[in-house]
Amino acid sequence: MKNIIKHISEKINSNIVHYQSIAGGDISFAYLLETKTQRFFLKVNSKSFAKKMFEEEEKGLLAIENTNTIAVPHVHLVDELEGKSFLLMDFVESRRPNGKDYKHLGRDLAKLHSTKSENFGFSSDNFIGSLPQSNRLYADWAEFYWNERIAPQLQLARKNKSLEENFIPAKEDALNVFNQIFGEVKPLLLHGDLWGGNYLISTNGTPYLIDPAVYYGHSMVDIAMSRLFGGFDTEFYEAYHAVIPQSIYYHEQIEIYQLYYLLVHLNLFGRSYRSSVVSILERYFK
Repeated sequence: MKNIIKHISEKINSNIVHYQSIAGGDISFAYLLETKTQRFFLKVNSKSFAKKMFEEEEKGLLAIENTNTIAVPHVHLVDELEGKSFLLMDFVESRRPNGKDYKHLGRDLAKLHSTKSENFGFSSDNFIGSLPQSNRLYADWAEFYWNERIAPQLQLARKNKSLEENFIPAKEDALNVFNQIFGEVKPLLLHGDLWGGNYLISTNGTPYLIDPAVYYGHSMVDIAMSRLFGGFDTEFYEAYHAVIPQSIYYHEQIEIYQLYYLLVHLNLFGRSYRSSVVSILERYFK
């Protein structure tokens, strides 16, 4: 680490006077770095794909930052040294959220979801956790969601022997279900992986998004992920849906969009997620 710290000091033209290991990295090691005037959050990873992963994280954070709708930590450096890749960003001092904070987060996320594009997808492929996430551009949302999200994860689960062939729906059947449930969808900028560990409330009450997997898609994708593991507080959803109302297929959209994240978890963490995946597949495609 000493050589990385020295390298970073030279790159940011400021001497790092202290650093320590901290919690905060599920995939990477995390550190707090301090100069005399500033604190930074550092991720370090030695995987072969880590540099690309950090570069895409930087792109995602910058895409959100450029909307001026919701805060993200500013990225200062992505680099590699001695077989280790690293990402350096602002350190955000956080606190436990209250109801007012959740309202603020809901309103700001709705503002982010007003950022439009011509097509679904993104300018580059990125990652969902440590898995590759393809973002080829599409004019049709159902086609994008099948080809770029569901089908690759289904095939990976089959390859890993976590899911049998008979559970995998035909593309035509899936598209019919998608088109009925999704309705008319506009390409809007998403965080892409919005669970409870990927936002912070700073000590001054400002909501921050972290660890994005951005692309342009249906805004309900972020809402579905936010509800997957216990959900956010009620104030968040009330504030969000005061700006972006619920559709008539709200519940169904949540389940279909959660299917992607459950497949990702099945492929990353194993068969404990299989029953949840199979339940959705049987409910909608059998």
